[in-house]
Amino acid sequence: MTYREHLRAMAGWNRWCHQRLFAVADGLSDEDYRRDVGLFFKSVHGSINHLLLADLMWQSRLAGAPLPINDLAMEVEPDRAQLKVRMLASADEWLRYVDATPDELLFADFDYRSTAGSEHRLPRSVAVHTMFTHGAHHRGQVSTALSQLGCEAPVFDFPIFYFDYAQAKSALR
Repeated sequence: MTYREHLRAMAGWNRWCHQRLFAVADGLSDEDYRRDVGLFFKSVHGSINHLLLADLMWQSRLAGAPLPINDLAMEVEPDRAQLKVRMLASADEWLRYVDATPDELLFADFDYRSTAGSEHRLPRSVAVHTMFTHGAHHRGQVSTALSQLGCEAPVFDFPIFYFDYAQAKSALR
């Protein structure tokens, strides 16, 4: 598997995980969905909102038009249903980005400014990969919260995604 193929698989897994997360989170009452359960971004909503914010921030950086974000807890989508729509669309955007970006750009360095204002340089492929591990980190937190709220935690294991051809094929489209 090439690194591009790996990034594509990770992008598909990212979307698949989001779908599994929402399959459980959609069953929460609005009160439980927004309850401060001690996560870094307080609630299930706050954590999912942060995932969208981070996606939008990095997608805009990679496009060369960074968004003015200085608070990683900024609410970008208060509507629960729209947040789900936007999260899945963002996951689709990662798939498109990996597919559409030529190697000379995908594996080249790019410069960006952090939310704290410091300058950094990374290969684009590292920034893309980081978004998938970042998502895993926060989905894990949400998974714990879902368990504490009485739900069965979704399974996010990559091998389950990878070996389940039907689900992997639909997630990679």
